[in-house]
Amino acid sequence: MSIKTLVISLLSLFFLLASSIKILGWQKKVFTIQLGMFVKYGFNRQIMFLVGLAELFGAIAVWFQGSYISVIGALAIFTTSSGAIICHLIFDTWKDGVPAMVTLLLTGYLLSTDWEVFMSLVRNIY
Repeated sequence: MSIKTLVISLLSLFFLLASSIKILGWQKKVFTIQLGMFVKYGFNRQIMFLVGLAELFGAIAVWFQGSYISVIGALAIFTTSSGAIICHLIFDTWKDGVPAMVTLLLTGYLLSTDWEVFMSLVRNIY
């Protein structure tokens, strides 16, 4: 198994779990804690649901390596991780943001491995 496949597997597993809780609320204790954080940050349940959808898209899309879908999925995870870091640094302690820092670094690694696809996407946009 390559490092890239391991990173994709870890990110996908983590964000499938995290997004399913945000979307479906199936794990009540974690859901309540996460919703409390979102409210503390000034967001509501609908925003939490949208973040969950972005995470779900990213968790699935990163498997389509070498394509625009994969890059957009990685950017979705990168963005949600960045937002989580910012919120934790403003409202909590830096320690609360460590999982988001790890996922940001792992997603950055994925983006770096598909750098040409990423740059092609950027050139097509501009």
